[in-house]
Amino acid sequence: MEWAVEVEDLTVAYDERPVLWDVDMQVPRGSLAAIVGPNGAGKSTLVKAMLGLVERISGSVKFYLDGRLVTTREEAKRIAYVPQSGSVDWDFPTTVLDVVLMGRYGHLGWLRRPGRVDKKLAMEMLARTGMQEYAERQISRLSGGQQQRVFLARALIQQADIYFMDEPFKGVDVKTEKAIIGLLNEMKSRGKTVIVVHHDLDTVAEFFDWVTLINLQCVASGPLKETFTQENISRTYRAAEAPGGTEQ
Repeated sequence: MEWAVEVEDLTVAYDERPVLWDVDMQVPRGSLAAIVGPNGAGKSTLVKAMLGLVERISGSVKFYLDGRLVTTREEAKRIAYVPQSGSVDWDFPTTVLDVVLMGRYGHLGWLRRPGRVDKKLAMEMLARTGMQEYAERQISRLSGGQQQRVFLARALIQQADIYFMDEPFKGVDVKTEKAIIGLLNEMKSRGKTVIVVHHDLDTVAEFFDWVTLINLQCVASGPLKETFTQENISRTYRAAEAPGGTEQ
């Protein structure tokens, strides 16, 4: 099996308190993978540590593109990240189109302004996410589901091969949920690897083909049918209910 991501012995601590330790996991190329666990399990921290957004105490993370190890900054531009919508200042005075165009800065550099081709591409991505008619709307006037679609459009315009998404289904309506999963399946069909922090156990089997169960440590990681078992789910969530459990 050809891997897109390999994580080995990853440990993260805040104020000398471990919030993740000795995490080992792999994600195959072209998969739609979920990271699942209870509140405070370290799911978002794991993604940020993999991307270098939070410091790792130990461990290694390797990304592969076309079967080759990513070693350069140029290659790393083919890895995209969609953070939680709640982590963004939605009152910032900018339009939907401007937010999507921010996804082009990795290709353009911060000193070059997006041109006609970039704007055309941005409108195409907004059309794919059903947000084309909102291009000139201020982001503060969007609903939660619309905000999430704008984030997806910004990720798509990066034209990446590996995507990390932190709870893209959180707080969205049924229509947006269907639109998002349809888009993720389309990305998978084109060979993209999509790794999603997910909180709804009821939809894991419906949405994903690979799953990592985590609660401060990796409980299990692998193909959905082999890994997303009642035993592994119970092990993951039983630890969350133990007295004196740690949250992050």
